[in-house]
Amino acid sequence: MTATVPPVPPTGPIADPAGRVELPPGALPADGRFVNDDLLPVPVSRRRWTTYNFAALWVGMAHNIPSWLLASGLVALGMDWKQAVLTIALANLIVLAPMLLTGHAGPKYGIPFPVLARASFGLRGANLPAMIRAAVACAWFGIQTWIGGQGIFVLLGKLFGGWAEVAKVGGQPWTLWVCFVLFWVLELAIIYRGMEALRRFENWAAPFVIVGALVLLAWIAAKAGGLGPLLDQPSKLGWGADFWPVFFPSLMGMIAFWSTLSLNIPDFTRFGAGQRAQIWGQTLGLPTTMTLFALLSVFVTSGSQAVYGVAVWDPVALAGRTDNVFGLLFALVTVLVATISVNIAANVVSPAYDLANLAPRFVNFRRGALITGVVGVLIMPWKLTATPELYIFTWLGLVGGLLGTVAGILIADYWLVRRTVLDLPALYTPDGRYWYTSGWNLRAVAAFAVGGVLAVGGSHSAPGKGPFPSEGLIPFLRPLADYGWAVGLTASLVLYMALMGTRGSRTPA
Repeated sequence: MTATVPPVPPTGPIADPAGRVELPPGALPADGRFVNDDLLPVPVSRRRWTTYNFAALWVGMAHNIPSWLLASGLVALGMDWKQAVLTIALANLIVLAPMLLTGHAGPKYGIPFPVLARASFGLRGANLPAMIRAAVACAWFGIQTWIGGQGIFVLLGKLFGGWAEVAKVGGQPWTLWVCFVLFWVLELAIIYRGMEALRRFENWAAPFVIVGALVLLAWIAAKAGGLGPLLDQPSKLGWGADFWPVFFPSLMGMIAFWSTLSLNIPDFTRFGAGQRAQIWGQTLGLPTTMTLFALLSVFVTSGSQAVYGVAVWDPVALAGRTDNVFGLLFALVTVLVATISVNIAANVVSPAYDLANLAPRFVNFRRGALITGVVGVLIMPWKLTATPELYIFTWLGLVGGLLGTVAGILIADYWLVRRTVLDLPALYTPDGRYWYTSGWNLRAVAAFAVGGVLAVGGSHSAPGKGPFPSEGLIPFLRPLADYGWAVGLTASLVLYMALMGTRGSRTPA
């Protein structure tokens, strides 16, 4: 017996055999307060990112200087290389779960993160998580641009000499500021060309950066005659009582490193050819790449210890020790490609969409990207990374806690309240299903507020270092501070479900 398929209304969503939904022309209201071309669902014909595209995206983003330094930071805390790599591998397996869950809406509906957030927070309320994500991305953009500019400065200084012995502006050589500005302009020039240009850039950047890292390993191994003594160094923490108080905060910090993308991954998966592409692409790209990169950084650093008598954790500083002109130029290009690859994808795409969501009539994707670039400089990233305490305890801890809270609400709403079924036209329609109270879902706001306080209320700084008191902002929440991302995600998910019940209306059949 053949099943009959009911006719689809001409103005309603249309689903193809792969379950991808799109809107026919004329299905949305003419009201432009919540719509522009960049926020509309991507047509199915343009959803063509493959498994390789997503894997290449993650390879390109994971291979960058801060990722390289993650393992070194853990070893500095007393872990041996096995414990450091295990911590990084586990953290990326954990953060992969919300990445895949929130990423599901991308290929199915073709919508970016701020539009997905409208289902849970309301058409206006979605600006709350979107602006938090945008602020974090702007800061990360500035940090990565500063790091990239420093890399260019070090390597060009090695090539031409005397770059550091010049007049200083704001406490830094003026040549460093020139490198910073040139790198900033180059990044914005690429992203201004749009998402398709980004896809093409990531496709060749990913293998190029891998080759660059392997060349660095081969070079240092050849000079060392082996990988050096670092791999044999015992853990200062062991596996007992001293290990766990370091392990859990470190695990949360490693999760916080990519907690940003666990929210706005629909900005990329909306271009996916299907769920298989985004699931396999991300699974093959994120945890494997981060783990292998951590191993690679440990191996290279161990070789540097054998050659120079000291462990050189910074790959730019290590490359700068060669006197070979070709080697320096190759290292310079690798640093450029690696930093641009992660910074554009991770820290410009999201705020560009988020700012467009804030004022669709006035801000499109390109204008949002330019605003991100300007704000990323105004936050003065050279100060944010001035001390490890400010960077690790304040920055990563606060970011992880707040973004975990938003992720909990998105996952609860999309998977548990609505069972992945969204009313696509209503995501753009005032007074529709997702209008709630004047455009705000107050239950989502309450879940975010409670989850956020629990996640970051106990945030603290090392004594005398950083803006927070050492006993925590709210002392009795201090024990939760080391688990901020997990606390925020769990608390907001449970509270949102309790507050929403069946009121989310599981949307149209």
